[in-house]
Amino acid sequence: MTLVYVVAGEASGDVLGARLIAALRARRPDLDFAGIGGPRMAEQGVPSLFDYRELALMGLLEVLPKIFRLKRLIADAVADVAKRRPAVLVTVDSPGFTLRVARPAKALGIPVVHYVAPQVWAWRPGRVVKLKEEVDRILCLLPFEPIFFELAGVPVTFVGHPVLESGADHGDAARFRAVHGLGAEERPVIVMPGSRRMEAQRLLPIFGGALRLVAQQLPGLRPVLPVAPIVAEAVRAAAADWPAAPILVEGNEAKHDAFAAVAESHGAGLIKSGTSSLEMAVAGIPHVVAYRLNPITAAIAKRLVKVPHASLVNLLAEREVVPERIQGPCNPESLAEALLRPMLDPAVAAAQRVGFGEALAKLRAPEGLPSEAAAIAVLGIVEERGGQ
Repeated sequence: MTLVYVVAGEASGDVLGARLIAALRARRPDLDFAGIGGPRMAEQGVPSLFDYRELALMGLLEVLPKIFRLKRLIADAVADVAKRRPAVLVTVDSPGFTLRVARPAKALGIPVVHYVAPQVWAWRPGRVVKLKEEVDRILCLLPFEPIFFELAGVPVTFVGHPVLESGADHGDAARFRAVHGLGAEERPVIVMPGSRRMEAQRLLPIFGGALRLVAQQLPGLRPVLPVAPIVAEAVRAAAADWPAAPILVEGNEAKHDAFAAVAESHGAGLIKSGTSSLEMAVAGIPHVVAYRLNPITAAIAKRLVKVPHASLVNLLAEREVVPERIQGPCNPESLAEALLRPMLDPAVAAAQRVGFGEALAKLRAPEGLPSEAAAIAVLGIVEERGGQ
């Protein structure tokens, strides 16, 4: 059988990898799959070479203590790919890990497709030159990315953003309220501190401080935290002294039900910078984007970042649709003020939703769902190399 090897390094990549595998299998039932991923890929019948949660690190200083273990995991992944000799290697996001597997695979003559363009357009633009040595094609999620990679001579396909098929706008608010016994007077807010342990540990105390301030003006406030299993315990511990007992939800269905309940209640979101902001836009939830790095990592990043906004919604809309609170401004007082505004002023919430529409309109692929467009691009490589 023709083997497709899929490598994902974190929860979001696991979801993308699973959707891609399903779309590929729908077109080519004869395909076989192997790789590195998490529970979503396992549901598609692809067990992981090792527990991908070991890769859930963020920031220069956070990586250093585990550098030798990470090198071992990379070596194990490279050895497995070399042994299996797949028709194509698909690396999904997490470039710090996945592209270190891609380079030696490509050197062996194995075609490599990287799904989710590395954000070298945002920082380290010179890094794009090396991508030609690591991948045969990049699948871009954002509409402004292809021209950047094309100019550098890297083959690229815009496949649309998978958030459009996430179901974030199809939750059941009544079910969420019933399951969690949420009273009519309670006003839920979404809190998303990220899927990496270091992110959650750094942001949760700040988010908790912001919620205490918000609760002084909105007594019925009830925080709702969609959590990945890898950070669930850290979240429970950090939220133990919050002003209202937080509701923790796991899994996409429960998360999307929470989104629906927040939207219906005219709530808002306190969101870590990243794809979560796009989920909020799809669900129609006004929000504030926040992030704080280790000071040394932040100082390095400040010298390298080349874009005017941290939020993908703002980048796509080319203006500040949602407020951003990064580094110093990521503090309880500033976050509380930004979170309260759309909850207290319907005009502010409505203005954000107009901006959401502008941003999301740019994320649609020329045809089909994003996962289907990605599958077509991957199959093009397979068939080009004789994997009929």
